[in-house]
Amino acid sequence: MATLLRGTAFITGAASGIGKYTSLAFARHGIKNLALSDINTTALSASVAELRQQFPTVQVLELPIDVQKADQVRDGVAETVKRFGRLDIAVNNAGIGGSGRATHEIDEAEFARVVDVDLHGVWRCQHEELKVMINQEDLGPRQGRGRIINVASMYGLVAPCHYHSHTAYATAKHGVLGLTRGDANTYGPKNIRINAICPGYVETPLVLSAMSQAPDAPLGRDIQRTPFQRMAKMEEVADCITFMASEMSSFMQGAALVADGGYTIQ
Repeated sequence: MATLLRGTAFITGAASGIGKYTSLAFARHGIKNLALSDINTTALSASVAELRQQFPTVQVLELPIDVQKADQVRDGVAETVKRFGRLDIAVNNAGIGGSGRATHEIDEAEFARVVDVDLHGVWRCQHEELKVMINQEDLGPRQGRGRIINVASMYGLVAPCHYHSHTAYATAKHGVLGLTRGDANTYGPKNIRINAICPGYVETPLVLSAMSQAPDAPLGRDIQRTPFQRMAKMEEVADCITFMASEMSSFMQGAALVADGGYTIQ
């Protein structure tokens, strides 16, 4: 039976949430070589063990990477290529939310950390991935030299509502879309595809914990604004990323695929 995906994939932020479920989706849809990275090494090891149990034929490389450390990103991408010979798909997913407080309530250090992880971290990964992909064999118009999917957010497209502030996060995610579009324009002629996904609220452990502690908080009000009036399942976002990584999306370039339950159409 034909599979959607082939080759080697590298995923950051793979210990939990969207990154973990993307690794499972990739394995289910045909990826045989997976390089999985995260700053949380304990959670990463648990996720890798789960994946190996479900997909024993998949080769998994476990990489402790802090995307704020350029040398760790460089070494992780290099180790992936050394182990598997090629980098076909990269998912730059690692990120943080920050406190969500308004600009006048945070200091420069907090703003800088959110932007450094969520935007500069994506740049550091893409920088190394492109250096590999541009020198790889071009496998034709559908596969190319490689595919990059950056995990942005619906807040890369719109501003947070007035009743709560995630300005640092939104600033970084707007930047991720600028990075995606700019490099898509530059590297498209080299047959490297670069796109972004813009999820809405997703049922990650962190979000579910916040909801259980404060069901009437602004987050709950946001979810009620969406036409579906629910959050996304993690596998729903992972399936969107799988589509973007596959040949089914081979004519998408510099796109921002929105998976937000309709939040941004309101």
